[in-house]
Amino acid sequence: MIKVTVLYPKIEGGEFDFDYYLNTHMPRSIELLGPHMRSIIVERGVNPGEPWPDAQYVAIASFVCGSKEAYESAFLPHAAELQGDIAHYTNIEPIIQISEISIDH
Repeated sequence: MIKVTVLYPKIEGGEFDFDYYLNTHMPRSIELLGPHMRSIIVERGVNPGEPWPDAQYVAIASFVCGSKEAYESAFLPHAAELQGDIAHYTNIEPIIQISEISIDH
């Protein structure tokens, strides 16, 4: 099992349109990738106040599926469309991490 995590770091001058992301981009991502994923999760960073630190990321999206190959076969045919849409909701360069899930409780 793997998880592809897309992290949007909080940066000075960074803009992120959550309305577009949640109501346009992610529904399209779910339409295209959802049938091949075990789960798709979207997180919005919050600043909870003391004693907790401020969020380091504006948003985090996670895609969980059976293998790297399964993710690639689902994502790569739609990569140009999904990556091309990024400019519609943010000027933040996303960080991508692929992880192997070691515990899933």
